[in-house]
Amino acid sequence: MATTISLTANNRTVTGKQVGALRRAGKLPAVLYGPETDPLPIQLDQRDASRTLSRLTGTHLIDLTVDGAMHKTLVREIQRDSIRGTLMHVDFYKVAMDRTIRITVPINLVGTAPATTTDGVLVHGITEIDVECLPGDILSGLDVDLSGLKAVGDTIHLRDVDVPKTIKVLSEPDELIARITHQAAEEVVPVEPLAVAPEVEVIEKGKKEEEEGEEEKK
Repeated sequence: MATTISLTANNRTVTGKQVGALRRAGKLPAVLYGPETDPLPIQLDQRDASRTLSRLTGTHLIDLTVDGAMHKTLVREIQRDSIRGTLMHVDFYKVAMDRTIRITVPINLVGTAPATTTDGVLVHGITEIDVECLPGDILSGLDVDLSGLKAVGDTIHLRDVDVPKTIKVLSEPDELIARITHQAAEEVVPVEPLAVAPEVEVIEKGKKEEEEGEEEKK
């Protein structure tokens, strides 16, 4: 299951174009929303939030405390500066722990496929799957072991992966995750012989005709 992360925020009164000054003051603008929650503008400490969120991989529950009230949330969207990559805005989605949610979970390929140590090449398939579960059963990622790929032609489909019974997989079971194929043979490009420049033929022909003319004069 995914690890729960904690963050602290405060209500935000600054909105619109004024959030630029908020960012310069070291604050990260964000919003908290959900099915039964009106969108609530909030702000976090830029440094603390960036440090925490940058370490996350996959899907995680976040205990977001806003002015003393704790909310179970998921990060739905993160906006970054296109040049510097710094966080600009975060959307937090409030979840109810007793209601199932639909999320996208990344696939983590782990281990080494034995076939790749000989003449096999690993081909990747899908990189994430859609699932439905209770928030407390969220997976940060689905680990797929490659050690069973021992020969060319071996494959792993989604149906071959063990998923906890608390997780309902919504993606198609026949989706390909990984496959071993032959290494592509190096293409040999034939080298065409150099064509004789037509000027050479003209020169040689003219020279021969000139020599024949000299012989006739003699």
